[in-house]
This record gives sequence, C-alpha cells and structure tokens, in this order.
Amino acid sequence: MLKRSVIVASVLAIGFVLGFGTLAFTQEKKPPATRTGLHLIHAAAKALEDAEKHLQRAEHHFGGHRAKALELVKQAEGELKQAVEYAKANPPAPSKPASTTTPAAPAPATPPPPPPKQ
Repeated sequence: MLKRSVIVASVLAIGFVLGFGTLAFTQEKKPPATRTGLHLIHAAAKALEDAEKHLQRAEHHFGGHRAKALELVKQAEGELKQAVEYAKANPPAPSKPASTTTPAAPAPATPPPPPPKQ
C-alpha cells in the first residue's frame, strides 16, 4: 500500500514538473520590434477584402451608396498597403530601459517675496 502511494505521488510529481516545463516553453512571445502591430494591419486588410466581396455580391445598389462604399474600401486597402510598406521601411526604435535616477526638483516659478522690513 505504501509502495503504491509512493508510485502515485512520484507519477503526479513528474507530471507536474513536465507540465510546468512545457508551459514555460509554449508561452506566447511578443513579436519582434520591427513587426509590432503588423498583424493587426493584416487582419484589417482581410476584413476589408471580405467587405469588398460582400458589397460586390449585393443585389441592390442602395442609391449609389454601395458603389461609394466599394470605392472607399479600395481606398482603405491602399492605405493599409502603404502602412505595411512604411512599417517595414521604418522599424520602431528599441525601447530604452527606465532610468534609475530621480529627476531634480523643478525650480520655483517665481522667487519668494523678500522678508518684511522692521
């Protein structure tokens, strides 16, 4: 009975260690600084593509508003392409670590009044 309890406890301990080890290696990592936010731009581009398809398949013209919406969707797609090109050509600067020194106290805006004469 004691031997069986030790085996069960050992198996559980090993599973616990392996589980946390795997969890540590599978944590989501931040994208590199040069790609920050690009996944959101790509998601927006995909959404615009879907909107364009829906607008093209619409049977009604909606008084010219459908055509205007299609025009604006194409304009937005062009802007997103330019945003991606800009982001690739101009990667963000690496962030600087916070300084450990405290800033100096600001100088008073006006000098204190002179003491009264007696």
